[in-house]
Amino acid sequence: MLTVRRFFATLGPGVLWLAVFLIVPALVMLGYSFLTRTDLAQVGGPWTLESWQRVFGYDALFQEWTADNARVLWRSVWVAGLSTALCVLMGYPLAFYIARQDARRKNLLLLLLIIPFWTNFLIRVYAWILILRPFDLVPSLTATLLGMVYAFVPFFVLPVYSSVEKIDWRLLEAAQDLGAPPARAFMTAVFPQTLPGLVAGILLTFIPALGTFVVSDILGGAKTALVGNLIQNQFGQAGDWPYGSALSFLLMGVVLLGLWGYARTAGQKGLEELV
Repeated sequence: MLTVRRFFATLGPGVLWLAVFLIVPALVMLGYSFLTRTDLAQVGGPWTLESWQRVFGYDALFQEWTADNARVLWRSVWVAGLSTALCVLMGYPLAFYIARQDARRKNLLLLLLIIPFWTNFLIRVYAWILILRPFDLVPSLTATLLGMVYAFVPFFVLPVYSSVEKIDWRLLEAAQDLGAPPARAFMTAVFPQTLPGLVAGILLTFIPALGTFVVSDILGGAKTALVGNLIQNQFGQAGDWPYGSALSFLLMGVVLLGLWGYARTAGQKGLEELV
């Protein structure tokens, strides 16, 4: 009895929150994916697999298979991967630079890093139109990538910075005393200690970049439509909620498959470090 009380007192509120605001809506959306779009953008019976057939490329109207969704999904993965790689190239050195400063300057740099979050995300994206318009870059894939890097690089820097703060620099000194070149000393003594933050930063960047639609919609236009734009359109202008629900679960499946692949590759220890 005491154990049950402890559970409800500690984990209970969190479990209830996840159940009400995550699990139940996901189940409702799963149910919607098997319903039919009726007239006036309504949803009703009968139960059908038509939306899932469309997700995997089968057009029931013309009775043929298409690769439209596969192209959009591949473009989304490619753009999200490239924007994540750019965040890594920019954010990894920046995290080290911030961590190696004195306390006063470090606090100032961290403040500058999070100040953009004080402004609405949509306003910040629209501001990029004014910045890029003189260079005739809107709409374009370049503008979309710049917007994504700007939006997500703080999510990469902060976990890497947290790992850099915990580095045992004596290992680097030991490697240098043993005659290791600077690059090898860094890769063997420092880089492994930053892996938890690096992996967390990559996931915190890639996952939202894969599902975003605001940046690509405003800065990219129709030429760089991603899977997030396709889903948003189904719940908005198209009014096809069953198809949008099925697409959402497809995107969720891709993300979970990637996390499962990481867990299999890194092993149980890597998964524990990630959590």
